[in-house]
Amino acid sequence: MKLAVPDLVSNSYFPAAAAVELGFFAAEGLDVSLELIFPVDRAYREMRDCNIDFVGGSAHSALAAFPEWEGAKLLCAQAQGMYWFLVMRADLDVRRGDLDIIKGRKIGAAPWVEMGLRRLLIDAGIDSERDKVTIAPVPGAATDGGIVNFGMTAARALEAGLIDGFWANGMGAEMAVCRGVGTVVLDVRRGDGPKSCFNYTMSALATTDRLIRHSPEVAAAAVRALVKTQKALKADPERASEVGRRLFPPDAAALIAELVQRDLPYYDASISHEFVGGMNAFCRDIGILQSDPPYERVVAAQFADLWRG
Repeated sequence: MKLAVPDLVSNSYFPAAAAVELGFFAAEGLDVSLELIFPVDRAYREMRDCNIDFVGGSAHSALAAFPEWEGAKLLCAQAQGMYWFLVMRADLDVRRGDLDIIKGRKIGAAPWVEMGLRRLLIDAGIDSERDKVTIAPVPGAATDGGIVNFGMTAARALEAGLIDGFWANGMGAEMAVCRGVGTVVLDVRRGDGPKSCFNYTMSALATTDRLIRHSPEVAAAAVRALVKTQKALKADPERASEVGRRLFPPDAAALIAELVQRDLPYYDASISHEFVGGMNAFCRDIGILQSDPPYERVVAAQFADLWRG
């Protein structure tokens, strides 16, 4: 079986990657390999087309391949809350939470990821057209020869002066800060930005209705593996370094345990009705959802008893 993540050298989808690398899928009887498929909408399309069994990605992005939530469901959360950071050039002398700094600037963001920033800016009273905010792909984030890891590429682009800021994962943010080239302006999970944006999306584990219908025991085993991985990392965050040494370049491997430690308060596999309501409203606001699908169409609620382990 195959599990796709849209960014590998990242803390965003680390529980899914760690479930593979630390053997928790194998312990549940599942032979799962990890695939890097960027951007996230492509990962979901590969799942729709039966090339991938699971996606560990942003929850709202399932709509790229499964309109109106027909054909896919969220199995569980990898972590709670929208998990991207707004980082701006350090030489702009920015203050935490000051979104005025984004006016007239060029911001790098991945496809579908950028939707969260666009809606956040509207909620904060910033009009991208009026205020001349350019939100575009990061130079070098995708090439004809393959795929690069987005957060790391964003940090390098910021350092090279190709962009004024980026909207990306915690690994990219940490690298930019550690190199002295970036300053964190928004960390939504930890209270920055409009309150509603916390529930725009989350890092989730998703699969198809087809797999759930034909192999419910496989779906259940995947949920158990993810929950056990979260618990193992909570018990010993240094296990993240073991995974990092296998999958990441040395500079990122040295950072991952600290990033996971910070994320542990959000390691909760449950998916609440409040979250689904907030995500659905966000998706309607940005035009990728027309209806108000019920909770049970979005979430594989039959596995809810497994979320607590």
